[in-house]
Amino acid sequence: MVSLNKTPDADARPTAESLLAKEQEAGRARLRVYLGAAPGVGKTYQMLEEAHLLKRQGVDIVIGFIEPHGRADTEALIRDLERVPLRRTTYRGVTLEEMDVEAVVRRQPAIAIVDELAHTNVPGSKNRKRYDDVLEILEGGISVITAFNVQHIESLNDAIARITGVRVRETIPDYFLRRADEVVNVDVSVESLRTRLRQGKIYTVEKIEQALSNFFRKGNLSALRELALRQVAQDQAAKAHDYREREGLEQAAIPEKVMVCIASRGSAKKLLRTGSRIAGRLASDWYAVYVETPQEELGRIDPEDHARLMENIQFAEELGAKVIKLKGRRVADALIDFARREGITHVVFGQSARSRWDILLKGSVINRFLAEVRGATVQVVPTGGSKPD
Repeated sequence: MVSLNKTPDADARPTAESLLAKEQEAGRARLRVYLGAAPGVGKTYQMLEEAHLLKRQGVDIVIGFIEPHGRADTEALIRDLERVPLRRTTYRGVTLEEMDVEAVVRRQPAIAIVDELAHTNVPGSKNRKRYDDVLEILEGGISVITAFNVQHIESLNDAIARITGVRVRETIPDYFLRRADEVVNVDVSVESLRTRLRQGKIYTVEKIEQALSNFFRKGNLSALRELALRQVAQDQAAKAHDYREREGLEQAAIPEKVMVCIASRGSAKKLLRTGSRIAGRLASDWYAVYVETPQEELGRIDPEDHARLMENIQFAEELGAKVIKLKGRRVADALIDFARREGITHVVFGQSARSRWDILLKGSVINRFLAEVRGATVQVVPTGGSKPD
């Protein structure tokens, strides 16, 4: 794994020869992700520099999509690279340009550069999100180099909202990062990034002061930078775990297993993001577990509850969880049996606001689980009732 500081020092980044060797390795379309803490760290510039190095080595490389944001240095790097023509689409009277996925696949280069990975495609496009476009390109046998910022990682959505006060709407599922062969951190200091902003290298002049006072505050940038560094470290740990497994090498003495308990009522997104982060830190597989009671069988469950359950299950799968449906009259009994049988070591529960009287009358699944399963670490995440999160 490589941590890059955006400096002229060529020794601080992978050589073109190493990139080319990895592209040829195993004959599999490879995915390289450049990850940044915030806009302006130099992800796009870094991708284009690597593209020129590879082109000089004779690699057939094209640009599928790049957004230069009016930056002269980025525009200069684009000029000598082949660009696959964009697809023009009219939506609500406005003509928009999107990456032409089918044209990229027809062109069949060795590598395609794709920027702005978290972008949502215009309605009516073949794929809803640009990361779906990238997965299609990879399936077509074409390697991809792409980039995005740490705030777009789905499992970090709650943490980013707490840090910045902004709920990021365009997110990338964690399974996309797990598909990556390499995740490269493009890192600059907080002061350097704020200086770039003041110099007009990130946003237009009228947006600079607002950005410095909001998203680009020193505290925000420090926290985002730390998250990006941790993400790369976790990715490295996960890949090391996979390598040991493939090679038949000894794993950790006690394999960690994570279980997130979801219900038919309310959104479980906050719980699932928490479980995904825990599993990522431990480089372990994880489960999203739902207990179907007799009252919640198909045909008896409330339609709204069923719709929300299906939404939670889909979200869990997008984050990479293995979804398990248990059946039982008592939720606690089913969860306890599963945890013991599978050797679960970490459990995530949601806790909505309940009165002490309600808990005394109906009991608490969490309290029962804590009393019966003593070998697992239990994390309780406040859910704030059944409102979507």
